[in-house]
Amino acid sequence: MERAILRVTTKILFGPIILYALYVQFHGDYGPGGGFQAGIIFAVAFILHAFCFGLDQTRKALPQRALIVAMVIGLLFYAGTGVATMLLGGNLLAYDVIVPGSTHYAGQHYGILLVEWGVGVTVASTMLTIFYHFTGREPDIDQEDW
Repeated sequence: MERAILRVTTKILFGPIILYALYVQFHGDYGPGGGFQAGIIFAVAFILHAFCFGLDQTRKALPQRALIVAMVIGLLFYAGTGVATMLLGGNLLAYDVIVPGSTHYAGQHYGILLVEWGVGVTVASTMLTIFYHFTGREPDIDQEDW
């Protein structure tokens, strides 16, 4: 029953925070925002969860191994998009070669979405990894020793 209001509020806000992160992620090529901001917002949802339910519960929901895999996948999406444009005969991150001959710049749209998705996944997983390491470490000095 302890901190019941805080726990219920966190459960109510968790979903909308993730939804807002997805909105920022997928509308970043049309306006302000994108992968970095969406990654931070996504990480904040899990940090709020850790503050209310404890670090152990959050690590059960999103384990460190999953974060490491997400970091690698995000980096591969970002770098892979650039390599793919070079393999298709263009310059690094010249997205027009993804959909050649498009009059609506579809290649630019797809390329930016792939790169921003890679950045978002990498930033979110990196921020959560940093948070896990800082909050999970043992204190150097006991409180009584101050």
